[in-house]
Amino acid sequence: LIMESSDKKITAIIGGSKVSSKLDVVSSMIKRCNKIIIGGGMANTFLKARGYDVGKSLVEDDLIEKVKILEEEAKTIGVELLLPIDVVISNEFSHNALIRNIDVGEDCNNWMILDVGTKSITQNKQHLQNSDIIVWNGPMGVFEIDIFANGTKEIALVLSELAETKTVIAGGGDSIAAINKYGLADKFTHISTGGGAMLEYL
Repeated sequence: LIMESSDKKITAIIGGSKVSSKLDVVSSMIKRCNKIIIGGGMANTFLKARGYDVGKSLVEDDLIEKVKILEEEAKTIGVELLLPIDVVISNEFSHNALIRNIDVGEDCNNWMILDVGTKSITQNKQHLQNSDIIVWNGPMGVFEIDIFANGTKEIALVLSELAETKTVIAGGGDSIAAINKYGLADKFTHISTGGGAMLEYL
């Protein structure tokens, strides 16, 4: 019923590590949403498909062509697929790692993309402010390590505030873990333990 609200502006935020686990779901959501914000490790495959340098980041090279088809499908329908415009890169998975915030398109210097950057967070917030219904599944970065958690934390915080006036649904183990990490569970319209299952149901 929620996803059939044709008069409502619907935004999906889809993150997590791999495109492969959510490719079909993204394809389905394109037909139901006005905007889809892509984050997490899966954004790297989308960025590489657009020709950007992603260094040593997690990428599913075998899915690049499918991602390009998905982008064309979204463009044809008129749905905005929003990728990070800047990213946090690092030389290692570590609490003490070196980190830099760079614009997408800059040289990654063989570092890994591990979170969305500050400009992306600002952009995402603006798009979410203009939505009526928001569905969130998957973190925006490696939120288990605090220096790579800013993108996920900021999304969780802004969604908890927007839930006062909008329908905000979150699902999936990682999203719930992030919501609980920041003590926001009681702020959301609905939280589902299923991630991919929730998106498939919607």
